Amino acid sequence: MHQETKLHELEYDQTDRKILAYLQERGRATNLEIAEVVHLSAAQCHRRHRRLEEQGYILRYETRLNAPMLGLGVVAFVHVSMERGHLRDLLKFKSLMVDMPEVLECYSVTGDFDYVIKVVSQDLKSLSEFLLDRLMRLPGVSGVKSTVCLDEIKCTNSLPLPR
Repeated sequence: MHQETKLHELEYDQTDRKILAYLQERGRATNLEIAEVVHLSAAQCHRRHRRLEEQGYILRYETRLNAPMLGLGVVAFVHVSMERGHLRDLLKFKSLMVDMPEVLECYSVTGDFDYVIKVVSQDLKSLSEFLLDRLMRLPGVSGVKSTVCLDEIKCTNSLPLPR
């Protein structure tokens, strides 16, 4: 038990970085597979893996689906401007962004716009309907400007891990 407590007190190290790097590329890897790559026993690897989850280094596991194969062929980046001075509308807007399945990502940003959102849709018509009938009608939204993605060059959630 003392060894377990001691392990939980360890800081993030090179072995943890290797575990995280492997998991970023192979989220379904077993602890045995990870252990072979990082040269630990399966039990040691399991303890480290669990500690990384508990300490918040690993937020969640997800499967990346092929959007075009599912009929979602249009990706757009939408810049949203909000009316000034409407704090209640900002809270409502954030809540609605979380609940809209077309919105893959939403960021509060500096500059000429208040938010940038990444949206996926079936086609340009459904994107237009989303923008005009749903997004622009949200409380506090004063304007939107969209950019349609022509080609995906790089899209990843893998973080560059410090060495």
